[in-house]
Amino acid sequence: YSVLYTGNTVVDAIEQLLDSNPRLNEAYTNSTTGTRRILVTAHRRENWGEPMEQICRALRAIAEEQWDTEIVFPVHRNPRVRETVFGMLDNVPGIRLIDPLAYTDMIEAMAASTLILTDSGGIQEEAPTLHKPVIVLRNETERPEAVEAGGAVLAGPDFDRIVSYTREILTDNQKYTAMASVKNPFGDGLAACRIVEALRRHFELGVVSATQPLEEYYA
Repeated sequence: YSVLYTGNTVVDAIEQLLDSNPRLNEAYTNSTTGTRRILVTAHRRENWGEPMEQICRALRAIAEEQWDTEIVFPVHRNPRVRETVFGMLDNVPGIRLIDPLAYTDMIEAMAASTLILTDSGGIQEEAPTLHKPVIVLRNETERPEAVEAGGAVLAGPDFDRIVSYTREILTDNQKYTAMASVKNPFGDGLAACRIVEALRRHFELGVVSATQPLEEYYA
């Protein structure tokens, strides 16, 4: 065998954070009982300029239409991004622009959110662990597993699709529940364990803690 499917260690990391960080766990637990919150990140070079303007126009429309929903947007420090975002969204009611967050704070913001709009690849991997539907602000993604599993949709930096998908997900409880409850395509929290056990087996150190036979994960 040449390939062992372990899953993504980011899933392990988030599950450990949920177990060890009371504030994060509280945000995750209370995310469905408080104010609805949309978390937004957008920074990719392909979205600079007119695409970012479309994203911002869509966020303005969502803030006006979904008046009971707060939009939180940690804005990337790139001047090209900040110029557009602050120029179009600063002081818009319902939209809160903040500085970029440290990793744990960002995971907490994700846990406290109802829906995530992003062009970040990493967030597309992290969101299923937190059971958060994702609208991808790109025309294609290198994480197609999330889309194929049903936990994410591709809207691109397109005004109409962003507004339409957001409206559908926030108002259709059946749609929301289906997206939020998909089986995580990126792992089950045991990736690190499988990696360690595979290395122990390779170096003939003995298998001590694998929870399932490794053979079923080989290709």
